[in-house]
Amino acid sequence: MSAVVTRVAGALVEARPCAPALYELAYVGARRLLAEVVRVEHDTATLQVYEDTTGLRLGAPVDFSGVTLTAQLGPGLLGAVLDGVGRPLARVAEATGDFIAPGTAADTIDPGDLWSFTATVGAGDDVGPGDTLGTVAEHIGFTHRILVPPDVRGRVAAIATGSYRVADPIGALDDGTPLYLAHRWPVRVARPLAARLGYERPFVTGQRVFDLFFPVAEGGNAVVPGGFGTGKTIIEQSLAKHAEADIIVYVGCGERGNEMTDVLTEFPALIDPRTGRALMERAVLVANTSNMPVAAREASIYFGVTIAEYFRDQGCRVALMIDSTSRWAEALREMAARLQEMPGEEGYPTYLASRLGQFFERAGRARVLGRPERDGAVTIIGAVSPPGGDFSEPVTQASLRVAGAMWALDPALAHQRHFPAVDWETSYSLYVDRIAPWFAEHGGPDWADVRVALMHLMQHERELRDIASLVGPDALEDADRLTMDCAAMVREIVLRQNAFHPHDASSSAAKTYALARGALDAHTAGVAALGAGVSFADLDLAPVRRALAALRDAPESELASRAAAAGAAAQALAPAAPAGAEP
Repeated sequence: MSAVVTRVAGALVEARPCAPALYELAYVGARRLLAEVVRVEHDTATLQVYEDTTGLRLGAPVDFSGVTLTAQLGPGLLGAVLDGVGRPLARVAEATGDFIAPGTAADTIDPGDLWSFTATVGAGDDVGPGDTLGTVAEHIGFTHRILVPPDVRGRVAAIATGSYRVADPIGALDDGTPLYLAHRWPVRVARPLAARLGYERPFVTGQRVFDLFFPVAEGGNAVVPGGFGTGKTIIEQSLAKHAEADIIVYVGCGERGNEMTDVLTEFPALIDPRTGRALMERAVLVANTSNMPVAAREASIYFGVTIAEYFRDQGCRVALMIDSTSRWAEALREMAARLQEMPGEEGYPTYLASRLGQFFERAGRARVLGRPERDGAVTIIGAVSPPGGDFSEPVTQASLRVAGAMWALDPALAHQRHFPAVDWETSYSLYVDRIAPWFAEHGGPDWADVRVALMHLMQHERELRDIASLVGPDALEDADRLTMDCAAMVREIVLRQNAFHPHDASSSAAKTYALARGALDAHTAGVAALGAGVSFADLDLAPVRRALAALRDAPESELASRAAAAGAAAQALAPAAPAGAEP
């Protein structure tokens, strides 16, 4: 007797009699709605349906597929815009119109595309998980490795160079196992590694406040909590455009449709500053807006991280942007409520923290499987949308337990048009000590000391601001007034960036260091002048401001000369040594 629907509760369906595997895929009803088994009890299975269940009737047939939700991985992923379960939105729109019709099925990779494959192994060669069978030139500047799937091993019986579709066999093993350009991998299972590697270099974002104060290691993870209008989406788009990553995977998880529309409109128009070509040539977008089925939202982040791991296995540095994990957690809460599970804090399931931990653990830098030997990294940046900007709510707190860095966004700074609106008192990074040697080599030899000194300056300025609000700035001592002026210069010139300025939208490590060093030198020289008897009223910081602003807006080719001019302006604040004095 085949299984039939016995209960429907929104996106949850119960079917019996059956005995499927947990997370097995199924097709529900006459429209064959895609669903996934989330509970098995005796002969009854509970399924979460990835599509709209309107009109689904009791007694409708349920067919189990025998496989779990998988991602199709191979050439043709780059430049794709997918929904939460991997259907390409462009081809779905051609087939069904602007709204996805229930029961629509489409392969992630276009089965009609031909790819020119060049074999790098031959008949008789032994191959194992992750070995490179050959290459496909997918885009200019990116050579796609065709990999042996992680669960396949054997001796090559036949393989040939030529033009193939992803469903065409390119060869076979001695045991008859066919080889293809693409393979599938279950999204809820992390792809295996040869070895995890330590953190050696930062994930360079091009945003000074992150790289200077709160850096993230390549292969690390960060959470970006912030209320509405604080600039989470803009930050992730800036990282996608300017961060030092080979591949960008962007997951729009449960965001408003108009925001995702902006992303889908702006991303294809972005030009990669490194290549001068479209940024989409090295990006994959996964879109699951708030009006799409909630079950697919829960699956979307696993789909995104599986794609990221695949490109890591290619030997690439991958940046995975999730916007936002709060919407994913809300989907988890809704599914748990319909499953009648015991609720935890604010109604979220009690396993929220462990699920978040399992997801963020899929970030990392690793020696990947296979030959030739290669390293790759997945860096995860997850936005969090706490209701009312309350960072004590469960999703933010659970994220902070597993994240290596937090970039907290301050609505007060956003209202002042200070972007990135990062609160330098609340934010933190646990990676600073591990990646300081890289910044010392590529930024400046005393990078760590400059960072600490500027952070102390900003913290002291916050204390002075509270005092000044009571007694007025003119009542402060000269040294305190100098601290407040120099801290303001740091905020306005060093930490604030203009995303629309060609030379300020992204800042190299060398420019970030030069700006930070110039601001710190100005403060040091000013303190020396005050100690020599110069009054604060006679100190003129305007030339330093102008020199630092010119340095900020300068192209990399003028960096050395502009940095020297800023240093000279800072040193001019210090009193000249008397004639004949010891140096």
